[in-house]
Amino acid sequence: MSLPIILLVIVAVFVLWAIFAYNKFVKLVQRTKEAWADIDVQLKRRYDLIPNLVETVKGYAAHERGTFDAVTTARAQATQVHVDPSKLTPESIAAMAGAEAGLTQALGKLLAVAEAYPDLKANQNFAQLQSELADTENKIQAARRFYNGNARDLKIALQSFPSNIIGKLFNFKDEAFFELPEGSVEKEVVSVKF
Repeated sequence: MSLPIILLVIVAVFVLWAIFAYNKFVKLVQRTKEAWADIDVQLKRRYDLIPNLVETVKGYAAHERGTFDAVTTARAQATQVHVDPSKLTPESIAAMAGAEAGLTQALGKLLAVAEAYPDLKANQNFAQLQSELADTENKIQAARRFYNGNARDLKIALQSFPSNIIGKLFNFKDEAFFELPEGSVEKEVVSVKF
């Protein structure tokens, strides 16, 4: 083989590798945005369930007004923090996580109030709403894990050689993890006493 053919083969291999690496980054970025959109869908479902849950509990525990107000306020604050998947930043993700942690804490207090009312716990509407909320919370956790997994894969690709060359060349950015803030309810250990 002559030198020009060898150089042409090397350039062709490099170009094919660059195309493959670029497409890998595009796929990772799109998967991360899709995962964030999944979180958003589950959070909206959660926001829709909360007013029904509050109204059901209100009928049984009218003197627990402070708890209802806290849940309503936390829900309103959480719905105000919306992050567009195409504009994810570490700050916006932290703001979303903080608002969600506040809502989770308020919901925990609401469900604790419900425990004090045996008739409410036996109410079919309350049981169904509580079940739907638990299912939604599980879906939110799964969506968060899916998003964090995709964000991790993107970070790895951006830091691994030689794909980091293409990542820097085309200005791909990593995404922050969606982590719960310190002291949030989901990170605390729940103690059960009989």
